[in-house]
Amino acid sequence: MSRYRPPAAKPSPYITRAGYDALQAELRELWKRKRPALVQKVAEAAALGDRSENAEYIYGKKQLRETDHRIRYLSRRLDELTVVERLPEDRTRVRFGAWVTVENIAGERSRYRLVGPDETDASVGCISVDSPLGRALLNQQAGASVTAAEQAWRLVAVSYATE
Repeated sequence: MSRYRPPAAKPSPYITRAGYDALQAELRELWKRKRPALVQKVAEAAALGDRSENAEYIYGKKQLRETDHRIRYLSRRLDELTVVERLPEDRTRVRFGAWVTVENIAGERSRYRLVGPDETDASVGCISVDSPLGRALLNQQAGASVTAAEQAWRLVAVSYATE
């Protein structure tokens, strides 16, 4: 048996203006505030002496590595992203940035916004266009029935934030 795993599918490069601004703000915060504070903390811990048994130094270095990793990721990802600001011409169909209301078989309704994978947050109703439900809803019109993750949904309404 092989340990080979095929590479993961590349996430969609689309993002809303608000999502892009939030990622930029996170990058600025990490680079201008958090990283310098961590560097200072590690330097102070290193000055205490033996680094091999210095928990503050070891933990500080770990935090610094994680922060540097996130900074590199955000820097690369921001260069790849395409900000979608225009509304589609056909606003009756589900496209990126649409607010959709769906109903399951039990009659329970949910409202979601289709956004890029970098700004997905189910607690505020933002789902990725790459998610099973997001892919099933794309290009559909109100009244359509879709199946995602072995569950049937009916698309009740489609709207856009600026309407």
